[in-house]
Amino acid sequence: MSRSIGFIGLGAMGTGMALNLLRAGFELHIWNRSASKMDTLLEEGAIPAVNPAELANSSEISIVCVSDTPDVESVVLGRDGIINGVQPGSLVIDTSTISPKATRNISARLKESDVHMLDAPISGGPEGAAKGTLSIMVGGDTDQIRRAMPVLEVMGDNITHVGNSGDGQLVKLVNQILVVGNALAMSEALLFAQAAGLDLNKTLEAISNGAAGSWMLSMRGPQIVERDWRPGFTIDLQQKDLRLALMAADELGVPVQITSIAFHYYRVLQEQGLGSEGNHALIKAFERLTNVVVGAHL
Repeated sequence: MSRSIGFIGLGAMGTGMALNLLRAGFELHIWNRSASKMDTLLEEGAIPAVNPAELANSSEISIVCVSDTPDVESVVLGRDGIINGVQPGSLVIDTSTISPKATRNISARLKESDVHMLDAPISGGPEGAAKGTLSIMVGGDTDQIRRAMPVLEVMGDNITHVGNSGDGQLVKLVNQILVVGNALAMSEALLFAQAAGLDLNKTLEAISNGAAGSWMLSMRGPQIVERDWRPGFTIDLQQKDLRLALMAADELGVPVQITSIAFHYYRVLQEQGLGSEGNHALIKAFERLTNVVVGAHL
């Protein structure tokens, strides 16, 4: 493939996504704030950029995968940002999870330079990023989504055009509301099972494929049983997304009590220095309320 792609943000998700693009045959230009995180991609043949502006100047499509709204604003609109190097007619795809309102503002700024933008937040964890099986919820113009599809299809297998600019971010917040709702239910259920003296592995086997099953239960339930807190998605990042969801819900006048409960439990865990653990460590807040510890190896 001859199309030149730029990729900014080589964290737990971005590295797998970028590797899949490189292995699919795209010419790949990369930039990351911490340069050492580019090493794996450079070994595979990626081309380093000095800054996001230089990357965008060499790329028909620039993909952004960073942590928060200020990070996206910096790499897109900052002094050395995409907007200061990108060619007219190019496309920016933001796969980060950020403020829907900020997304629309960034898109409008790029449009003034005749640059298109799609918001395309992702779900599926590092596992999905590595396998190219992410769910991608895309907001923006239909023609630009058609243009981006060969790239998106390398990174995900469930790609949905959900609406206009900013709507991808709103759908991602719907996703996160459901994620933490599932995490709360999973925590309560496993605490109950532990207190009842059940075999937790057999319990998970019995319920995971029935009506109570979920991605969260199947992927993170076994980690809880093993007391494995390695993150697919950290508590700190989960909190960032929940803060966005609570702000958007407030603007819409919608009650999101379950989401608020999860937010405050996670805040307690952050105060205890656990922000870098996986979001399934939510169960630790329940354990400390009850003195029941869930897991096979106690």
